[in-house]
Amino acid sequence: MSIDPQAGRLPDEHSLANIPRLVSRYYSERPDVSDPGQQVAFGTSGHRGSSLKTSFNEWHILATTQAICEYRDTQGIEGPLFIGMDTHALSEPAFVSALEVLAANGVETRIDAGCEETGGDVGFTPTPAISNAILVYNQGRTGGLADGIVITPSHNPPTDGGFKYNPTNGGPADTSVTKWIQERANELLAAGLEGVRRISYAEALKAPTTQRFDFIDSYVSGLDKVIDMAAIRDSGLKFGVDPLGGAGVHYWPRIAEKYDLPLEVISTTVDPTFRFMRVDWDGKIRMDCSSPYAMAGLIENKDRFDVSFACDTDHDRHGIVARSTGLLNPNHYLAVAIEYLFTHRPNWSDKAAIGKTLVSSSMIDYVAEGIGREVIEVPVGFKWFVDGLIDGSLGFGGEESAGASFLTLDGKPWSTDKDGLILGLLAAEITAVTGKDPGERYQALTERFGAPVYERVDAPANREQKAKLGKLSPEQVTAETLAGHPITRKLTEAPGNGAAIGGLKVVTEAGWFAARPSGTEDVYKIYAESFEGEAHLKQIQQEAKALVDEVLAI
Repeated sequence: MSIDPQAGRLPDEHSLANIPRLVSRYYSERPDVSDPGQQVAFGTSGHRGSSLKTSFNEWHILATTQAICEYRDTQGIEGPLFIGMDTHALSEPAFVSALEVLAANGVETRIDAGCEETGGDVGFTPTPAISNAILVYNQGRTGGLADGIVITPSHNPPTDGGFKYNPTNGGPADTSVTKWIQERANELLAAGLEGVRRISYAEALKAPTTQRFDFIDSYVSGLDKVIDMAAIRDSGLKFGVDPLGGAGVHYWPRIAEKYDLPLEVISTTVDPTFRFMRVDWDGKIRMDCSSPYAMAGLIENKDRFDVSFACDTDHDRHGIVARSTGLLNPNHYLAVAIEYLFTHRPNWSDKAAIGKTLVSSSMIDYVAEGIGREVIEVPVGFKWFVDGLIDGSLGFGGEESAGASFLTLDGKPWSTDKDGLILGLLAAEITAVTGKDPGERYQALTERFGAPVYERVDAPANREQKAKLGKLSPEQVTAETLAGHPITRKLTEAPGNGAAIGGLKVVTEAGWFAARPSGTEDVYKIYAESFEGEAHLKQIQQEAKALVDEVLAI
């Protein structure tokens, strides 16, 4: 992976997104349905693209929203649909398009009520606030259930847009659901939008089915059910949070005020160019709170706080900066969070297990064994944790990409989508309760279990190349050793549920690698971990990359 010389610095003024052009193209371009790159395509987190590439525009959203309305009809979903958007430039145009279709279809739709900072206009809504609202509404109901739409491309660059559907379980839609919606949306595109019901935005706002909902109050007022706010409040410590200009920008001041927390909100700036972000490893602006380059500003200020944290644009991911060690590797913090939660939540079931993706660190397995809990290892995608969080069979579900959620203090579901806000607040709770920050807590784990070395490497890959990677099979690995050790397992299915992983994982006693295409960007990912140090990790990565390059060349 070649590091751009600008990585970790503020972007050059000339490299910023041209927002008027981006929005104009949203409305002016028409997708060519014969081009796979311009079709509706749901990855691991909904449909994503850019108006500049004719892969995310008005037609895509009109068609996809109509498909969602029709899917609701087939499933008998008659409750309200909660919809929210993040701060990407394409999110508000997509919100407008979606509401026009929802209202025309007579769908009871709950939109953000607005707040003082937005002048009463519709504001921004984090992904976990949508999930939580769905769960709260559906609690105790057997009919008239709610679902939701989240408009976000997550941490992707400012020119991207994203649109995803959360069904009545509050979590990311299953593949069978997204396949139905995707296919119907593309049928509507091919038909020139014939069959799409639509009224004007002004009419949609006034429609009796469109209702204002205070997402901020609904979410913030329940946080003391999932986090020990009193411990943070009374700690005598100082915490910091940077919303990175994302959807939680108006949530954090309310959280600090309501619970009287020693929490400084470092910035409340919202700017669709994201000019305040440090550029990522490849020179692009990317609100990736797990990247040391994107998080350089917060890392430089680590000594101002006992712990500080940030979230990506839709606030479903977290980045934790400890005074002791700086930015924690996401895997390290997941291990710390798991060890703490399962030893400080006495009302959780003693049978509640730990959910992890198969590309997450083996340190989680060591921690789980140490606290006597089962690990359920699943493919990449938070959707695999939803059922377990709902029925309490999972106390925690987490992904290596810094996304996780966990149960309330009394063992009830809080969010069945990733929740960066509670993971940030948990870092403050851990420090307040134990007297050690998450960096120090991880050091203690390495003293007990050893220190595996983990790294994810991204490389460019187009749609066709990603399709090849998604079909990797054990038979394509002819080697019997990996980095000098016998290969013990070649996996194309996850051990925890037998689901296809969309790639390949190769394991030895001394380390492993997994290769899979990104579901959100035009890159492929190689995850690797060694129990024998940096040099051995590099050897694993080199051999893994050689395998991937060989597959791509076919």
